[in-house]
Amino acid sequence: MDMKKRIHLELRNRTPSDVQELVLDNCRSNEGKMEGVTEEFDNLELLSLINVGLINVSNIPKLGKLKKLELSDNRISGGLEVLAERLVNLTHLNLSGNKFKDISTLEPLKKLPILKSLDLFNCEVTNLGDYRESIFKLLPQLTYLDGYDIEDCEASDSDGEGDGIDDDDDDEEGESEDFDEEEDDDDEEVIAEEDDDSAESEEDGEVNGDIDDDDDDDEDDDEDDSISDASPPPPPQYL
Repeated sequence: MDMKKRIHLELRNRTPSDVQELVLDNCRSNEGKMEGVTEEFDNLELLSLINVGLINVSNIPKLGKLKKLELSDNRISGGLEVLAERLVNLTHLNLSGNKFKDISTLEPLKKLPILKSLDLFNCEVTNLGDYRESIFKLLPQLTYLDGYDIEDCEASDSDGEGDGIDDDDDDEEGESEDFDEEEDDDDEEVIAEEDDDSAESEEDGEVNGDIDDDDDDDEDDDEDDSISDASPPPPPQYL
């Protein structure tokens, strides 16, 4: 899809100033240049241009609020000076899968004072023996290079993008509390069932007792009947 057409669809009756994230991945660029993205996107914080055939970023507009720029899988080999001039608040830059061969081509990034995450996966520059050491020396403001800090510790959730970690913990605690409540409810149900069983046993005992008493009464009645039914001996006969 043409980049300008994609931007039109992404707007969805909004103005460029309303947009904070703009994803144009896999669109076609005209002659390897960015199209349709203007300074009117003055509240844009994320711009993604993955695999759009970019050769350079010379016509990227001034975007003072942009924090994250995705440029992976293009054919960019230099010309990064414009990023330092127009994207002063950039913190995350992904240049993976481009044509950077030398450390020197990345020197313009020194002018991005708050850049803390840089990705260069699948760029020839990563084959240099002292690649990581050289990049951290060149860009001391960096916290993460290719997802790892200078101590080779991995970034957690893309360096704080997943602020929902605490929320997940809270959810787990809530689930534990719910589980405890369910266990308490189950215990109460078991106790209630045991009480019911005891009550039923007592009732059965009472019923059985009544039945036994009735049986005893019946036996007594039978004995009385037997006594009543017994005929008295005949009177003696005198000659």
